[in-house]
Amino acid sequence: MRFIAGIWRLAIAALCFVGTYEAWTIPNRWVYFTFQTGFVLGIVMLWAGAASLLEGIQPPAWLKGCLTVYAVVTALVAFLLMPPDDPHYVPQVLGIMTNTMLHRFAPVMAVIDFVLFDPHRRFKPGYVLSWMGYFPIYLAFVVIRAQLWPHAGPSVGGNPYPYTFIDLGQLGWSQFLVNIVGLAIGCLLVSLAVFLIDRILPDKPLLPSR
Repeated sequence: MRFIAGIWRLAIAALCFVGTYEAWTIPNRWVYFTFQTGFVLGIVMLWAGAASLLEGIQPPAWLKGCLTVYAVVTALVAFLLMPPDDPHYVPQVLGIMTNTMLHRFAPVMAVIDFVLFDPHRRFKPGYVLSWMGYFPIYLAFVVIRAQLWPHAGPSVGGNPYPYTFIDLGQLGWSQFLVNIVGLAIGCLLVSLAVFLIDRILPDKPLLPSR
């Protein structure tokens, strides 16, 4: 089972790296939340996969939980808020669109990894809020970048906002703040759900990875 867990985690890492490779040639793609967190998820899963295969030290519980929260947020946004990927625009690898790898396959596999291969009941209550610390930093980065480089893309026409639901230029401050509050509540609920699931599951992994 340790071998299966290692291969599973390396497969997630591969999906993340392939899914973000476009950003290395088009740097403004890094403004997307999913590209940033997806790349970090790939690094953490590479670490976890190698640790499983070599019986080494796994990533810290806080970090693994944090990336699980971001994976859930990514999947929810992809399935509920984003339009279907356009195969004429999105690059494909082995017939699969890279956005699909990054926004759907990798996050779902990461959640399965958390449930099946991780030990549980390791999270502290304070993790719920600390996991959310990146979100205001990300939003500040997007807004400041848009003010400094208003035509930098990545959206069509050079629009610097990566997502319509945080497009300050189109929404105005009132609707922008309403959307941010809604997103914050949603992210907090995801963090709380991951924490509670960890508490409910048994201490030892359902499928031992070491």
